[in-house]
Amino acid sequence: MQTGLDFSVIWNNMAHFMIGRYPSGPIGGLMLTLYLALIGLVLSFVGGLVLGLLCVSHNRFIRYPTLAVVNVIRGIPLLMVIFWMYFLLPALIGRPTPENWTIIMALTVFTSAYMSQIVQAGIEGIPRGQTEAALSTGLRPFQAMVHVILPQALRNMIPSFVNQFVSMIKDTSLAFIVGVSELTHVATQVNNRTMVYPTEIFIFIAAVYFIICFAFTTLSRWLEQRLAWRRAI
Repeated sequence: MQTGLDFSVIWNNMAHFMIGRYPSGPIGGLMLTLYLALIGLVLSFVGGLVLGLLCVSHNRFIRYPTLAVVNVIRGIPLLMVIFWMYFLLPALIGRPTPENWTIIMALTVFTSAYMSQIVQAGIEGIPRGQTEAALSTGLRPFQAMVHVILPQALRNMIPSFVNQFVSMIKDTSLAFIVGVSELTHVATQVNNRTMVYPTEIFIFIAAVYFIICFAFTTLSRWLEQRLAWRRAI
């Protein structure tokens, strides 16, 4: 019977925790976690930007249905979205979908809804006089949005986007439910193989998530202070 903590299981499986079975097998572990989060963030930024612009549209036939979709997605758990994507995507495209892309699409759909609210708040936070001044120069409403309003709003959104990336890193842990070998799933595999080191394994996993999320949260605070300092000049 084990007494005390023995972290040798971590050192013996460090490569598995970091990169999974790569290069002899598919990428996994922490590298896959960061890959899922990064690709999901890029796609969610695009999706959130489009949805955010639709949410501030002056056309109510565009704005209200978009807001309804966004609120529905925000009102359901991410786990449910993952299951939807896992069963829905293969039915839509008529062939099996790789589990990694199932998770990426679920993260994209779910996070885009939240990012759209960041975009909407950022745009609405720009004084109306900016829009009126842009229109008075002869710009069309769309041109004023793209060339005047959106660049200012995006600069203010950066800290919120970083925070959303932190949330997405944590959300990738739900990928284990469909067999994706990200960090949590790898930890479960190692634990099932060794059977006697669950405390050490999950302390290590918690520490890895904490270090990554703390680093990006610190970056977000620094960016927020930097942007506040630049606005004060």
